[in-house]
Amino acid sequence: MLQPSHLQKGDAVTIVSTARKITKSELQNFVNFLENWELEVNFASNLFAEDRQFAGTKEQRLSDLQTALDDQNCKAVFCSRGGYGTAQLIDSLDFTKFKEKPKWIVGYSDVTVLHSHINQNFGIETLHATMSLNLKPDTDQDNMESLRKALFNENYSIDFQVEKESILNKNDLTAPIVGGNLSILYSLSGSNSQLNTEGKFLFMEDLDEYLYHIDRMIINLKRSCLFEGCLGILVGGMSDMNDNKVPYGRTAKEIILENTKSLGIPVIFGVPAGHIDKNFCLILNRNATLNIKNEQAKLTFHGRT
Repeated sequence: MLQPSHLQKGDAVTIVSTARKITKSELQNFVNFLENWELEVNFASNLFAEDRQFAGTKEQRLSDLQTALDDQNCKAVFCSRGGYGTAQLIDSLDFTKFKEKPKWIVGYSDVTVLHSHINQNFGIETLHATMSLNLKPDTDQDNMESLRKALFNENYSIDFQVEKESILNKNDLTAPIVGGNLSILYSLSGSNSQLNTEGKFLFMEDLDEYLYHIDRMIINLKRSCLFEGCLGILVGGMSDMNDNKVPYGRTAKEIILENTKSLGIPVIFGVPAGHIDKNFCLILNRNATLNIKNEQAKLTFHGRT
């Protein structure tokens, strides 16, 4: 597994928008955090461009991301927000310089496109972590502190309460974590960005989906062999789900269990990551050990190799 260099005070980082548009005021709280960490924050050239719902045209967003990937002085690329749009760029990106000198790619939600493509094809670690939109300094301190620890290579673990629906394993499990937003994982099915989860934890989360669509997506991923050889499934926020006038009759958790219990692997609900208040940083493609005692879980990320 390839690891980008950990950050140091004074390092240059770049904020890009690969999906929906964003304003400078919506970025400010996030920028304040980065500057308090004594990082040099740079804005991509087209960061505040607008084209319909997007942060500029496809060409503008592609140019910004490609420039950041190629910039040898840039040590981390922070995606400003999710929405939709990163999939439009992935097949036009040149990762040659990025592979030679990896840097941190940071974000979640729609950024799952980048995480999955990079984790699967290059074995390079990325960070599934909070982004700038709606960041609140008073309530997001813990989320941002988890990101800071990951970036600056400090010892890092996540403690959480395992939810009662979980299928547990008595023994500690150690494996790399891959995954991200369920809808994006579903959209990548059959492409060269689809993950191989053999011997790994698969993390998933989602927001604002219809319950029947959760069922359709999980069935698709199962039929696409995404769970084949998977060591365990980690489920974060499954937030603000929608239903039809005729109720589906199952919660998102129940739907996931119905489709995965036959796999015979742990399915852990309650991971504090995703579109929820506690959105802690997950170091994707790095080994982590999951320890569970009396429904109290600890996810410990291993040090750099």
